[in-house]
Amino acid sequence: MEMTVAQIARAIGGRVVGDPEKKITGIAPFEAATPDDITYAAEVKYLKQIGATRAGAVIVPAKFNLDTKNLIQVDNPEAAFAKVIHLFHPTARPAAGVSPQASIGNNLVCGEDCHIGPFVAIQDEVRLGNRVVLHPQVTIGKRVVIGDDVELFPNVTVSDGCRIGNRVTIHAGTVIGSEGFGHAVEEGRYHTIKHLGIVQIDDDVEIGALNAIDRARFGKTWIQRGVKTDNLIQIAHNVTIGEDSVIAAQAGIAGSTTIGHHVRIAGQAGIAGHIALGNHVTIVGQAGIGQSVPDGEILSGTPGIPHRLWLRVQRLFPRLPELHKKLTQVEKRLQKIEEKQDGKS
Repeated sequence: MEMTVAQIARAIGGRVVGDPEKKITGIAPFEAATPDDITYAAEVKYLKQIGATRAGAVIVPAKFNLDTKNLIQVDNPEAAFAKVIHLFHPTARPAAGVSPQASIGNNLVCGEDCHIGPFVAIQDEVRLGNRVVLHPQVTIGKRVVIGDDVELFPNVTVSDGCRIGNRVTIHAGTVIGSEGFGHAVEEGRYHTIKHLGIVQIDDDVEIGALNAIDRARFGKTWIQRGVKTDNLIQIAHNVTIGEDSVIAAQAGIAGSTTIGHHVRIAGQAGIAGHIALGNHVTIVGQAGIGQSVPDGEILSGTPGIPHRLWLRVQRLFPRLPELHKKLTQVEKRLQKIEEKQDGKS
């Protein structure tokens, strides 16, 4: 593929500084770019080295300027570069049609230009929107509703009654609507509680590989618009994840917890059940959160405490043996002083 710098700038809403007719045939990282490539520089350390890159064009912040390079000035270079990647490497879409090796239940309602691959199993009363792609071995339960431009990768399971919005991507091996983890105890034995709710996934959500999102006991487990999850995520029954939140690998969220919008949960964090995380909250990796968190907080550690306090505590840990030794010395000195005072009285 070949595009001029001007054509790329128009596609990403940027302003050209330098030669607008310079032809670009590829994309590359900052250090490896050639004169035929476009790259980007957002951080100060790369902007300081921009004279050294061989790239034919560089996407930079709107206020950055350099006469010796072909630049495209934008508000958000990283986001603009992500769009350029899609320009040069558009997603390959399989041809529309239904594989003869697919198993289709009764009363399927299927939109236009859908692709249903080999060994896909679709049960009864399912509704698919337009341009849905179901890769091999996807399983769709009864009465599932899927919107437009949805792509489910191999071995995804969407269980009975679940709802998926438009422009949703679910990566390989994920299970939507698995039974929630709930048991009643009677005389020391555990009896599984049947979960009768669903999972609802709103528009523009991307779910990573090998996620498990449990159906609600009643009502719905709700993944709201724009949420992005990494691989290996557990989201329990009746959890709500607010809009534009992101969750990194191996995080787990226990049942009936509400996550606000624009929340960031880092890898291996654990969130207890029946609590609420406010909007714009950040949970640092491996943190354990057992209580509700107000808007805007950054929490670290187990149990989770404010991140700045956690950093101060971490600096103290290596000094604990030294501090303990000094404290012991002070205690001995005080004891001697007290013994002298008692001898005088």
